Amino acid sequence: MKVLVIGSGGREHALVWKIAQSKAVDKLYCAPGNPGMAEHAELVQIGSDDLSKLRNFAKENKVDLTLVGPEDPLAHGIVDEFRRSGLKVFGPTAKAAELEGSKVFCKQILHKHAVPTAAFRVFDRAGRAKEYIKSVGAPIVVKADGLAKGKGVIVCATEEEACDAVDLIMKKKEFGDAGDRVLVEQCLVGEEASVLAFTDGKTIMPMESAQDHKPIFDGDKGPNTGGMGAYSPAPVVTDKLSRIVEEKILVPTVHAMNREERPYLGVLYAGLMIDENGPQVLEFNVRFGDPETQPIVMRMKSDLVPVLMATAEGRLEEAELEWHPQAAVCVVMASGGYPGSYEKGKEITGLDEANAMEDVVVFHAGTARKDGKIVTNGGRVLGVTALGDGIAAAQARAYEAVKKIHFEGAQYRTDIGAKALNRGDA
Repeated sequence: MKVLVIGSGGREHALVWKIAQSKAVDKLYCAPGNPGMAEHAELVQIGSDDLSKLRNFAKENKVDLTLVGPEDPLAHGIVDEFRRSGLKVFGPTAKAAELEGSKVFCKQILHKHAVPTAAFRVFDRAGRAKEYIKSVGAPIVVKADGLAKGKGVIVCATEEEACDAVDLIMKKKEFGDAGDRVLVEQCLVGEEASVLAFTDGKTIMPMESAQDHKPIFDGDKGPNTGGMGAYSPAPVVTDKLSRIVEEKILVPTVHAMNREERPYLGVLYAGLMIDENGPQVLEFNVRFGDPETQPIVMRMKSDLVPVLMATAEGRLEEAELEWHPQAAVCVVMASGGYPGSYEKGKEITGLDEANAMEDVVVFHAGTARKDGKIVTNGGRVLGVTALGDGIAAAQARAYEAVKKIHFEGAQYRTDIGAKALNRGDA
């Protein structure tokens, strides 16, 4: 069969790497891809936002299944476009993708259907939002309503920081139209975790848990990023908690989307805060997480393609998924200055040495090929991912690989996996 993966980041490289191992796949395309994917797939120079060209390519090349990586094309209706042309595609429709496309819509769905989440208020005027912040005090969370590449959530320790965040989002338009409305939310305190699940709107198949690290600096300091690393499994998600997440969050949300006449098909990603009261939803994403996908697929023993196909065809109950017992840790290497401004075009060395290590894969995110060399081409550049017998072993191997890779201005967190180790999971 022929498979097309849409996207160009570390998540898509990880998915391409896994799909390429399937005996069912004869031809694998990626649009637009990156240099790391060229080893496994034919790169197609069509942007992930060019829905009509992507559809035409899939039709002309008789693609059997398309997997959409990023959230933007999902929010803009690529699944609807493909389905209208009779093409098989993995991912939610535009109406279902609003779970991520609008944080306000997501919170309203959660509230309406009694899915546990933080208290919130919605504002379309900056002045009203600030008045509310001053009335309730801090700490508090300010969120841009729309898609902001994982950076539209600002956790504020003081009222002044929260008011500044409102101005940044609504007046300075840091995230463009995504900031036409803001959501002001109770600040939950606990430990975060990510639970991703396949669903065809009838059956739910949770994946192994993971934990992302959003802030740029060690100790969860500094501004939020798209994610500076992740590990799997996350020991905070115990077997008991997994059952609670499925029963109290995943199942009610899928049922809610059906009742709202927005049936959900694809990957449902629950970003959770876990405290003494159990799990609460921070956000939903409507696609594979980045960088959570990197350690998750490294641990995936089963062929991914039959699961993707069963989901797309509405027969997920027939699929099975097995996992390797080892843990996996992904360390993101980013450009100097990220998540602010940064320079591109810095030569990357040491990739072959790192990839030659046992149980290590270096997933490309923001890279390009220039004059025969691999150079930086984005904020998050690489996702260095390793397997190990436990978090400690995977962490040690990942950082050993990181030390073999060099580019000017490279920055990365040195504490990916520390929370798991602090819980006694070595």
